[in-house]
Amino acid sequence: MSLDLTLDDAATAEPRGEAVGRRLAGGARGFSFVLLGIGVMLALWWLGGWIVASNPATANFADFAPAPTFERLWQMLTSGEAVRMSLPSLVRIGSGLAWAIAFGVPFGILVGRFRTVREASSVPFQFLRMISPLAWMPIAVMAFSTWDRAIIFLIGVAAVWPILFSTAHGFRRIDPAWFKVARNLGARPWHMLFTIILPAIAQDALAGIRLAVGVAWIVLVPAEYLGVTSGLGYSINDARDTLEYDRLAATVVIIGIIGFTLDFICERAVRRASWLREE
Repeated sequence: MSLDLTLDDAATAEPRGEAVGRRLAGGARGFSFVLLGIGVMLALWWLGGWIVASNPATANFADFAPAPTFERLWQMLTSGEAVRMSLPSLVRIGSGLAWAIAFGVPFGILVGRFRTVREASSVPFQFLRMISPLAWMPIAVMAFSTWDRAIIFLIGVAAVWPILFSTAHGFRRIDPAWFKVARNLGARPWHMLFTIILPAIAQDALAGIRLAVGVAWIVLVPAEYLGVTSGLGYSINDARDTLEYDRLAATVVIIGIIGFTLDFICERAVRRASWLREE
């Protein structure tokens, strides 16, 4: 008996070790490709900066190059300027997304659940979705008493459609047999909502929120050109007006880092809500 166990352990230990080895090799390979991509991007940036600096007609813009940019970025990080300029933008993004989720998820469930609502709302929603969020800018300025509210409105308008349509798509993927079984077991409407609907649509709703974060982050910078005196969009505008091109480029890097981080968090949330588990 003990001999059999020993042989079984030896037989399973080897494949397990091979799997760990393959996983480590795959991780190292993926990480090397990430470094390669970053290296190519920095090389192209350095080449562009060198071309700009070498041309007398564009030499004034030489501070866009990597070296001045990263030097200024370090100053902005150590002085706290990067945090001060980012926090107002993050608050606006969070507020706009909160409104988009509060509107998009319930309406997405209604659109996915009721065919009448889906058919009646199809043309109006598709029509509104195709209007650029920035086209609402003059109306937002007139409709809201503060610039902050106008920007939050623009972010909400940009972010609501991916959430709404992804939620509706997620609802339509639910097997109708689940509702039949739940009704036969005496489930109430709130049981349906919290036990079946929300867990079932979580992955699609989070995927929509991930798309919405990307759209909202794109809309944020031009929206912050409106009257406000804080935020990343304002900082870019201010750096351009004061001809501080290294500060402008460093702000662009900060926007990219924050946007990448937000997308990474959403991607992890989508993966966590997925029913398909990786081995």
